[in-house]
Amino acid sequence: MHSGQHPSTVSALRADPPSPARGEGKSRRAAARLITLFLSLLFLILPALTARAMDIQSVTSPKGITAWLVEDYSVPVVAIRFVFGGGSTQDPVGKEGLANLMTGLFDEGAGPLDSEAFQIKLDDAGAEMSFDESRDGIYGSMRMLAEQRDQAFDLLRLAVNEPRFDQAPIDRIRAQILSGIIAGENDPDTVAQNKWARALYGDHPYSRSDQGTRQSIATITPDDLKALHRAVFARGGLHVAVVGAIDPETLKKKLDMVFGDLPQNQALAPVADIDPKLAQHVEVDYDLPQTSLQLAYPGVKRKAPDFFAAVLMNEILGGGTFTSRLFQEVREKRGLAYSVNSSMVNQDHADALVVSTGTRSDRAAETLGIVRDVVKQLAEQGPTEAELAATKKYMIGAYAINNLDSSSSIASTLVELQLDDLGIDYMQRRTGYINAVTLDQVKAAAKKLLSAEPTIMVIGPKLAGAGKG
Repeated sequence: MHSGQHPSTVSALRADPPSPARGEGKSRRAAARLITLFLSLLFLILPALTARAMDIQSVTSPKGITAWLVEDYSVPVVAIRFVFGGGSTQDPVGKEGLANLMTGLFDEGAGPLDSEAFQIKLDDAGAEMSFDESRDGIYGSMRMLAEQRDQAFDLLRLAVNEPRFDQAPIDRIRAQILSGIIAGENDPDTVAQNKWARALYGDHPYSRSDQGTRQSIATITPDDLKALHRAVFARGGLHVAVVGAIDPETLKKKLDMVFGDLPQNQALAPVADIDPKLAQHVEVDYDLPQTSLQLAYPGVKRKAPDFFAAVLMNEILGGGTFTSRLFQEVREKRGLAYSVNSSMVNQDHADALVVSTGTRSDRAAETLGIVRDVVKQLAEQGPTEAELAATKKYMIGAYAINNLDSSSSIASTLVELQLDDLGIDYMQRRTGYINAVTLDQVKAAAKKLLSAEPTIMVIGPKLAGAGKG
C-alpha cells in the first residue's frame, strides 16, 4: 500500500479559543459538537468489514467522476475520502509551506460564507471536514450524518470549488504555523528530521519541510494560495472513496455536485524520481539522556516484481511484531530499547527501508552495533522457512485489522489502493501474492536491500564509531 509520509497538519495547532464574535452561538454549537462526537464514536467502533465480505463498487457519475463505494447502513453515517495528486512538492521555491497553509483554510470560509458562517453551517450539518497534505497529495475527508448529507455535501462543494482565502484567516493560521516552526527550531527531533531529509534528498522537494520556514511562510499571499488551488484541484488528479449509508445513484449526483465543475487537467510542476543518498553519517548533537537512531537502506517500488518479497523480509526484520528479529535482539534479549522497528516507505518519487529505535545514550553505540549485526545476518543468510510461514500468516490475518477497522479507515485504504493503481479486486488477490513468495525470493530481497551501507542518523551525544558496523 502507498505509504508516503503524511506530514502533520495545521489542525493540531488550531486550538485557539473562540473569538468574541463566535460567543453568541456557543451553546448551540457546543451541543452540535457533542452530537457529532457521539456519532463519531459510534462511527469509529463500526464492525470491521473484512476484505472477503466487502463489496466495493466502482461508481462513475455523468460528468465522469469515478469513486469506489462500499455501502454500509449499519450506522446512518457517510464518510468520503479523496486526494488530488500534488502536495508539498508543488510549493514553489521560496514559498515552502504553501500547501500546508492552504489545507488549513478550506473550512475558514468558502463561497458566500466567511469563516464564522462556514463553521456554523458545518456544525449545524453535524459534519466533520478536514484537509491535509502529504509530499505527493492534497487529501480531503468528510464524515456526515446520512440524513443531513445534502447540507454537508454542499459545504464540501463550496470548500473544494470556492475557498475564499480571506486575509484574516490566512494571518491567523499562518501565525499558528509560525509558532510551530519556532518551537521546532528548539526540538531535537524536528531539527533532526529536517537534517535527515536534506541528507537523503539534497535539493529535491522531498528535502524541504512541509511547514516551510519563518521566511517562506511570511511571503505567502492569497494569490499564491489561489494559484496552487487552481493547479492541483482538477478531475484528472482525483481519486475518491465513499463508505456508508449512500446508494450509487445518489452518490453519482453528489460526485458531480462536489467535483464535476473542476477543470479536467492539473497543472503540476514536474518532480524527479530520486534515490535516497546512502552511506552517510548524520549527527544531531544534543546532550540528551536518550539517543535516537535511524538507518536508511534502499527501498523497492510498489509495482516492482519483488515488492512482496521485500515486504515480508521487512516484517521479519522489524515490521512491528513482537517476533521480529530486531525486537527480539534489541528489546527482549538485551532490554536496550522500548521499541525498535523497520518500515518500507513508498512515495511517488522515492523509496526506502528505514530502521528506527531509541536507547539510553550510554548504550547507544552498543544498540547500533546490535541493529547492524541483525541486519547483516539477515542480508547474508536470509530468514528461515518457519519465519517466512509465520510472517505470511500474520500479514494475511492482520490486513483487515490494520486497514479496515472503521468506515474512515476503509475509505482511506480504498483511496491508497487507487493511488497505487492496484485494482478494485486487490484485496481478493493480495493473499495469493503473499503466498506465492518463496524463501529464495525473500533471501534475494534481503541481500539486495540490506547489503547496502546505510545512512545513519544519531540524535543525542556524539557517538564514537557510529558510522562503522
